[in-house]
Amino acid sequence: MTRVVLSLGANLGDRRQALREAVAALGPEKVSDVYETPPWGDPDQPTYYNVTMTAHDDTADVDEWLARCQACEKAAGRVRDPNRRYGPRVLDVDMIAAYDKTGEPVLRDTAALTLPHPRAHLRAFVLAPWHAIEPDASLPGRGPIRDLLAEPTVAADARELHSLGGLGS
Repeated sequence: MTRVVLSLGANLGDRRQALREAVAALGPEKVSDVYETPPWGDPDQPTYYNVTMTAHDDTADVDEWLARCQACEKAAGRVRDPNRRYGPRVLDVDMIAAYDKTGEPVLRDTAALTLPHPRAHLRAFVLAPWHAIEPDASLPGRGPIRDLLAEPTVAADARELHSLGGLGS
C-alpha cells in the first residue's frame, strides 16, 4: 500500500485545530482548503469543517491506515454515539480510497472497512475538496470526481459548501 485519500470532519470544539492536528499526524501529501458544510444525515447539529487529503507511505497497508485514522479520532476525544450514526463529533477521519504500489485501487468489504468508501460518491463534502486538490481524480468503481459532482443531488449539496481557506488560516 502506498497512497490513501482521507476525508476529515469536525463540528464540535475547536474544529480547525482538530483538523490541523489530525492532518499533521497523518503525514499529508496534499490537503484541501477547509470547507464549512451543513451536517449530512442528521441535520440537528452544528455545521462541519471538512478537508480532504492524500497521504503516501510505502510501508503502510490499509489496516495500518485505518489504525492511524482511529488513533487521530481517539486523540481528539471522539466518543461514538450508537444512537446517532451521523451525529456530531469532535473528529471523524474516513478512508475514502486506497491504492497499492502499482496505483491500483484496493478493494475491501469487511465489518471494519469498506473500500472505496461506500457513500463517498454521494457526499459533496468529500468530493468537492478532493476535486480541488486532484481535479482529474476518480473514485474507484464510480468514475471521475468531476462527473460525480455534476449529479443533481451532489451538485445541490456542493452549492452549500463554503471554503474557509487553508488549515493555517
